[in-house]
Amino acid sequence: MELNMSYLNPKTVILIGIPGLEHVQFWIGFPFFGVCLVALLGNISLLIIIPTERSLHQPMYIFLAVLAATDLALCAAIAPKMLAIFWFGSCSMAFDACLTQLFFIHALQGMESGILLAMAFDRYVAICDPLRYTSILTPFFLVQTVLIVAIRTTVLVGILPILLKQLQLFQSVVIVHSYCEHMAVVKLAAEDVHINKSYGLFVAFAILGFDMIFIFISYILIFQAVFRLPQKEARLKAFNTCIAHIVVFLEFYILAFFSFLSHRFGHVSPYVHILLSTIYLLVPPALNPIVYGVKTKEIRRKIKKICVLKSDTQH
Repeated sequence: MELNMSYLNPKTVILIGIPGLEHVQFWIGFPFFGVCLVALLGNISLLIIIPTERSLHQPMYIFLAVLAATDLALCAAIAPKMLAIFWFGSCSMAFDACLTQLFFIHALQGMESGILLAMAFDRYVAICDPLRYTSILTPFFLVQTVLIVAIRTTVLVGILPILLKQLQLFQSVVIVHSYCEHMAVVKLAAEDVHINKSYGLFVAFAILGFDMIFIFISYILIFQAVFRLPQKEARLKAFNTCIAHIVVFLEFYILAFFSFLSHRFGHVSPYVHILLSTIYLLVPPALNPIVYGVKTKEIRRKIKKICVLKSDTQH
């Protein structure tokens, strides 16, 4: 009875990091720290370049700036505690802090997915209905889109920690993960969690599933329009404007579904799943600025200009 009482409305949880790899966690922290550093530098650069470069004051790059801010917030939500576990063995966390981290991680994932859908719509209008592009993607439409994406994610994800807070009896307070993730916390409960599991699946499909289907439809329509263009140069130019978004979209959703399916339906080792889910959360924020930096002439030019100015001031 005493043991059960200790897990009644727990105030603290223990995050163990990567099970089975505890002896090398200290070293695993360094590549993850490197990825976070790349994500921070890349996304901060985008958030400086896009507002200051007039040629980038277009809907696509405004959405990209929102994506960069989301990616920065995602790194801030995960990295500090995860690296504290890996490097300093700081495994304990207040249960409410765990639920707060859980909310921000899943909400920012949802935000990222919604912005990718908005960017797909931008490419669809630019290629399939170019004459109406400026009349459809007005500044008001952009603000409205970002607000709708943020509200949808906040409301749907916000219910997850509220449902978890209703649970009182837990069989363990040890979370087999390097951050607070919904299913990892649900698995601790010693009472009926069918509602939590079902609602978690609903949120995943209502956000990631919905967005993925409509991005896919957008690109089917875009490719149809591109292949109908009479000149090869025009087809290549139109396709070229989509490459960066396609790469970012594929990298985000492939990693998302690997992580999602391995957690619920796979029989993979816990450390494989945790490494996959951490890579899924930290790699896209690091890759997105690189992909857009390489593919966008204006961003490349601005970075070169900054590098030249730095080297001139040093000489």
